[in-house]
Amino acid sequence: MTGLSTLLIIVGLFLVGGIISFAKQQMPKGLIVLLSIGAALCLAAGVMRLDVWS
Repeated sequence: MTGLSTLLIIVGLFLVGGIISFAKQQMPKGLIVLLSIGAALCLAAGVMRLDVWS
């Protein structure tokens, strides 16, 4: 694992925690969707940067 892929995965998991927290607080759905998109992009970018695909 490289440093950047690790960082992207950690940020993605942090955003997933924010999604769960915001959903429990009944925040606006648009904000939860925006966080979901950000978390999915961070996790996907982190996983794609792993060297297992080569």
